[in-house]
Amino acid sequence: MSEPPGEYYTEERWHNWLQRVESEELDPEDEDSARLLLNLQDDTAIAVAKILTDFENGEIEEETALGELEEIEEVVLAEREFDSEETAMLIDGVQTSLMCVFYTAQEYVVGGPAEEGTVAGYVEAAAEAEAEEDMEAALGYCVQAGTLVIDGGELDRELADDLEFGLVAEWVNGLDSLQTALADPEVVEEEDGED
Repeated sequence: MSEPPGEYYTEERWHNWLQRVESEELDPEDEDSARLLLNLQDDTAIAVAKILTDFENGEIEEETALGELEEIEEVVLAEREFDSEETAMLIDGVQTSLMCVFYTAQEYVVGGPAEEGTVAGYVEAAAEAEAEEDMEAALGYCVQAGTLVIDGGELDRELADDLEFGLVAEWVNGLDSLQTALADPEVVEEEDGED
């Protein structure tokens, strides 16, 4: 069943996640911290996947889909102050990954999947563009790769793992979350430590 407009994701949900992140001593090397950040990212990707699914199934129009995506994007990408510099940096990484997810979803809704090329080809082109410091082109290639992922293309985990650390690696990380969300759009429980 399609979600009522405005209910795919709420500002309160995002803020609950951020409060949880703030309340824990995050260590990116620690498995629990890494999982918490990934769950935060996946939770947003699931909301995006639900919008795309409802759009594909004809349950919402293009204009509604774009409006919903924009609403979530505004909530998730809004700047926020954190007491800890480490937390701010980690959340910034999640936001960077999700930025590519939003652009990809919007591109797909408006124009559909890329007409040619492969997921791997676009990711490699993005990495080359990043090496040449052409970040606009790099993001464009990642978005094209993402539209193919939405269309059922496969983003190989190994390909993502082989990328140099940088923006393309973060964007592809976001696409990996989107791929997971499209395959299994189950809601991530935000509060699993309260029973």
